[in-house]
Amino acid sequence: MRDAYGRTLRTGAALAAGVALLAGCSSGGGGGDGKPPGSAPSASASASSTAKPTPTALDFTADPKRVPKNAAEGRRLALAVVAGPESWGPDFVKRSPYLSGPDAWPVLDANCEWETGTLPRSVLASVTAHSEIPAAGGKGPLRVAATVTVHRTETDADWEMAETLEEALRCPDQQLRQGERITDLGSLGMPYGIGGNSHSTDSLSENGFYINDTFKGRQGYSWYQVRIGQVTMATVVKGAPGRTKDLVAVLTQAQITMEERVKKQMGAAS
Repeated sequence: MRDAYGRTLRTGAALAAGVALLAGCSSGGGGGDGKPPGSAPSASASASSTAKPTPTALDFTADPKRVPKNAAEGRRLALAVVAGPESWGPDFVKRSPYLSGPDAWPVLDANCEWETGTLPRSVLASVTAHSEIPAAGGKGPLRVAATVTVHRTETDADWEMAETLEEALRCPDQQLRQGERITDLGSLGMPYGIGGNSHSTDSLSENGFYINDTFKGRQGYSWYQVRIGQVTMATVVKGAPGRTKDLVAVLTQAQITMEERVKKQMGAAS
């Protein structure tokens, strides 16, 4: 699944900080101390803590009766889950146009340029909501987007995650639209139980730089995407001059909101 922005990822120390932040804010909390996978605990921690078995599956069970089975049900779920401006923060408002069209499906072509494609048969529905903090006081507009894609099957959603990872490898520099591009992209996949991911079936993050011909210099660009069952949810933020907000913190809030919503919408009664 892709929105018109493309996708990017956090690498190195920035990625570790982003993963730790997301994991620490999630219900599972695994990896919240920021240690990379395989880090040895301190002597005091080893002596005072009791070993616990590592979970092997996401603590979430979908109710078959609440799982979307057609396009109409898929779109209703996507609209109920997608993060609007209220999920990003108090200063965000809707952009115009706010929602993507029902058949919109951006595609990264052979020249690493994003173009409009058609909704694949494997997708029931995909909705992107665009929000921003408008330009003001000499600061540029901080633009964000959230995308929810409901696939026909979990396997279809899994393939989307794999394809998204591949895009950054194939096209580290991408043309978003005329006058906008992203560069120096990297990507990292973190399935459940890896890298502090205790909140989703699978996750990936991307990071790079955003270049807009109306701005001076390169700005930060961050993308985070997760899969829970047959649903993928993504958040993206494009930096702007004068905006000092931590991009990972900005997208984390909206991402967690969507994960909680999809679990509530599709989850079996406890």
